[in-house]
Amino acid sequence: MDSPLVPFGKPPAERADAARNREVLLCTARAMIAELGADHVTMDGLAERAGLGKGTVFRRFGTRAGIFRALLDAEEQRFQCGVLSGPPPLGPGADPVDRLIAYGRARTGFLLERHDIARAGLERKGAVPPATGPSFSRPHIRMLLGQADLDLPDLDSLALQLTSALEGPLLLFLAAELPDAAADAAAERCQGGLGTVLADSWQSLIERLARR
Repeated sequence: MDSPLVPFGKPPAERADAARNREVLLCTARAMIAELGADHVTMDGLAERAGLGKGTVFRRFGTRAGIFRALLDAEEQRFQCGVLSGPPPLGPGADPVDRLIAYGRARTGFLLERHDIARAGLERKGAVPPATGPSFSRPHIRMLLGQADLDLPDLDSLALQLTSALEGPLLLFLAAELPDAAADAAAERCQGGLGTVLADSWQSLIERLARR
């Protein structure tokens, strides 16, 4: 049995009009990010482009960072659905080791492709969160390790270490105070070869654990 869906936060019950407004705002924010970049998305600009009052945006998201956290939460839930019910090897039906490899490769791409949204979702005076999505990664990795029957000791600790290896590179990037030029260069690396390097490293790690 696969892991349950683990969203970032339990969404409150919404009226139909509030749910519609939320979807309009999220769709508008995605369009603005694609067109202008995350740095240029503001509460005022989002409200104006969505055709809604600024008060609606504040009530929905609280802060500018809240907009990006909501976007990342929606993306995270879609990613989890693909893992739980999508086609193999990421989804059910494949060999557990193949699923572990596919999960790490897909997760690496997911995190790096959304690093700008994740950074924008940090409150400027707040601490970096412990991870972007380990509440799902850790139990999922633990489940697959158990199914793989690799005769390895202490699978709980191993799952924690593998989760840290998978989620950690993004956390280091988020925690770094980068000047604009360095941030731009890092973004280019994320979109280029860095994702492939990290994905290949993950695959090598899992294959060694499985003694392939």
